[in-house]
Amino acid sequence: MGDRAIRDRAARLIAALALALAALAPQGAAAWGYYGHRTTAEIALANVSPETRAAIARLVAHDAELGTPECRIADLADASTWPDCVRRDYWRWGYTAAWHYRTAPVCEPYDARANCPGGNCVTAQVERNFRILSDESLPANVRLEALAFMVHFAGDVHMPLHSGDKDDRGGNDRETAYGIVPGLNLHSIWDTALAERAITAAQPPLVRRYAAAERQALAGGQPADWGRESWQIARDFVYPTAFDRAPCEGDLPGETALTQDDIAAAVPVVERRLAQAGLRIADLLDAAFAPGKLDRIP
Repeated sequence: MGDRAIRDRAARLIAALALALAALAPQGAAAWGYYGHRTTAEIALANVSPETRAAIARLVAHDAELGTPECRIADLADASTWPDCVRRDYWRWGYTAAWHYRTAPVCEPYDARANCPGGNCVTAQVERNFRILSDESLPANVRLEALAFMVHFAGDVHMPLHSGDKDDRGGNDRETAYGIVPGLNLHSIWDTALAERAITAAQPPLVRRYAAAERQALAGGQPADWGRESWQIARDFVYPTAFDRAPCEGDLPGETALTQDDIAAAVPVVERRLAQAGLRIADLLDAAFAPGKLDRIP
């Protein structure tokens, strides 16, 4: 076996081991995973105004007042993963679990108001925390908590399987191989493996200052619109690609596999959703830190 073949085989084994270890972690908790959330935050920070960047820095300086010493916020990227970090403290933060998703059946008409009792779903919590963040009369630590929730949940709603569902907890119950790596599930693959591949392969890089025309094409809309987009991608792409047929033609098997062709087809879909999330977060931040209290997302 030649040196190149040995290196290629070693690389595949390392990738397989990394994915296998990732599969041991709790799944379904963090749309886009740690890397994806931090990337959407970095995209946002690269595209906000200098005034917004300064306002974020002032809020982050109040991190100690959150009372979460094991989950610190030193910058916007930390804020984007803070809601998943604090959930480890179930007795204090367990009530926030339902805020990370709003799955809707892909085989029923989309209803933006369903599956959100008492505002306990991802789209409602983007709106709620935007309002709190924009209220300059509130204490800094309260607004910092809202900043973290808003940034995180705006990322969550862009992951298709946090909006679309086929009686499987957003793909968590569908055992799925990722190429040569067995034993994952469809949700975890979209959370981590596909997001990480999309981020590292993107050309130009996802984290950059976007031109005005790009922002116009990718950003805009309300959280309910973003949820509908994700639901439609789950219905029209995620499930058909994973199972080679439309999800509403009958029951789907409990196991499947993504081929290399499936993975290659999914990468640009993931790239677009990550870019959209980052740019929309930037718009939320600029609006929230604009002078005066806002009653809703503009």
